[in-house]
Amino acid sequence: MGLQGRDRRTTNSIGNISEAAIITRFLQLGYVVLIPNGRKQRYDLIIEDGEGQFWRVQCKTARIQDNGTVIAFDTANHNMALKVKRMRHYREQCDFFAVYCEELNKIYLLAVDQVGTTRANLRLVPAKNNQEKYVRWAKDYEI
Repeated sequence: MGLQGRDRRTTNSIGNISEAAIITRFLQLGYVVLIPNGRKQRYDLIIEDGEGQFWRVQCKTARIQDNGTVIAFDTANHNMALKVKRMRHYREQCDFFAVYCEELNKIYLLAVDQVGTTRANLRLVPAKNNQEKYVRWAKDYEI
């Protein structure tokens, strides 16, 4: 008799996979990882660096899009419980986004104030028009 997982993934299970991968990577890099009690904060983790500095981290899941040219992730959460649907950004409520792309099995770390307030892209391949200005290369944020 073997173990068998569930057939269907949910948004919660996808988020849990991303968070577990991110925690594992921070631990591999030597950070102390703290998980807030209650899970109602605007950040998923707190990491402590080698100098004793604490940083609030929001974990995100990225998807490959635009024919494999970029990975994209939301930089706001969608509050679907309210009658009026709205997105809330994370500025001043956490310090970094840690982003996991399962398709690439890679993690990226970006400062919250260096990306837009609804969505961000990290480029995987050069643009067809060779534009380089304002391009956020995935490889530059990989941890």
